Amino acid sequence: MSTAASINTTPRLKKKFKIIQKSFQTSSTTKTTTISTPAKLYGKDLSEYDEVDVDALLAQLSPEEINILAKEVDPDDSFLPPNERCSYECEKEPTGPLDRKKLIEHINKQALETPDLPENEPYVKGTVRGKKWLPPARSEKDKEVEEGIAIDMGEEYEQALTSATQEEIIDLAAILGFHSMMNQDQYHASLLNKGQPIGLGWDGITKSQQQKVYPMDPPNNTDIEDSIKRVKDDDPKLIELNFNNIKNISDEKLIQLFDALPDNEHLEVLSLTNVGLTDKTALLLAQAIEKSKTLRVLNVETNFISPPTIVALVRSLLKARTVEEFRASNQRSSVLGNKIEMEITELVEKNSSLLRLGLHLEFNDARHRVAAHLQRNIDRIRKDLELRLQFRFFNNLHRKSAKIQ
Repeated sequence: MSTAASINTTPRLKKKFKIIQKSFQTSSTTKTTTISTPAKLYGKDLSEYDEVDVDALLAQLSPEEINILAKEVDPDDSFLPPNERCSYECEKEPTGPLDRKKLIEHINKQALETPDLPENEPYVKGTVRGKKWLPPARSEKDKEVEEGIAIDMGEEYEQALTSATQEEIIDLAAILGFHSMMNQDQYHASLLNKGQPIGLGWDGITKSQQQKVYPMDPPNNTDIEDSIKRVKDDDPKLIELNFNNIKNISDEKLIQLFDALPDNEHLEVLSLTNVGLTDKTALLLAQAIEKSKTLRVLNVETNFISPPTIVALVRSLLKARTVEEFRASNQRSSVLGNKIEMEITELVEKNSSLLRLGLHLEFNDARHRVAAHLQRNIDRIRKDLELRLQFRFFNNLHRKSAKIQ
């Protein structure tokens, strides 16, 4: 061991020796009150070690002896930092920076190459080793109690169940929800009123069916550049724009789309599901929504929007006053948190035009308050519509009566 290493361990040993001396002193003072003979260490009284010079003792030790002593002496003192209490010293040289992938590959390789431990006793089918569990013996009193239980359902129900066929009992079990009494085919056949499959009674086994293969959904072939151009030109035929599942949309294209939204007066539905929307572009979308005049439905589900940016989008709906449906679930963070949910709840309660909100709220208070406010908005709009219809009806009736007169 080098001299530098011994110099570094010396302060730590000094602290340890001082703690040991204090423990010796306290133990000697307590023991003198209860024990007639004084406590001794290596044939000497503990009081003789009070004036021992620790520095002089350490100076007489070689670096190897200091290293051995540092490993052996480890007082239980919570005031010492862990790096000074730990006696482990790695003598290996560093192999380089940590590479997590290579480390996992090495661990997997070692696990596959390491042979399994041999079994002392090979497995033999049917052989019981050790103590076999046996259920506790039941008393005759318990058996009599179980046998004595009877359910009186009345004569009508007794006759109906006695004369019922097996298929009728299966249908009754399906109606009552006793799923464990029947297999899958029997349950679905009873619900659909199709009749029980032939050969499937109470002891029937549901056979596996061939897996149905459904064709994959066709890719979204919407022309991005042409759609953005139509939004800029305020095409009156472009009412709904669907960019769902188009993953190659660049941020530049999205910025061009959001810049054109405020001047458009015909677009009502905008779907941007799974398009890689980030906070940067989502904030631009929030600014565009504030100036939008006709947008009613906005869908930004399955993207990489953070909870604070979702709050900014909901706040923009409050300024727009035209969006009736907003969906933003399945984002980068699955849990919004109590603070974010309360902010969203307060913004929704101030919004009088929002009717549907597609967000997963974890806390009951936020869910109930949002649902109650959305229901109030729906009720108010329905009442307004009823008043308008009544006004038109009486207006037309008044016109017809005026013509007749």
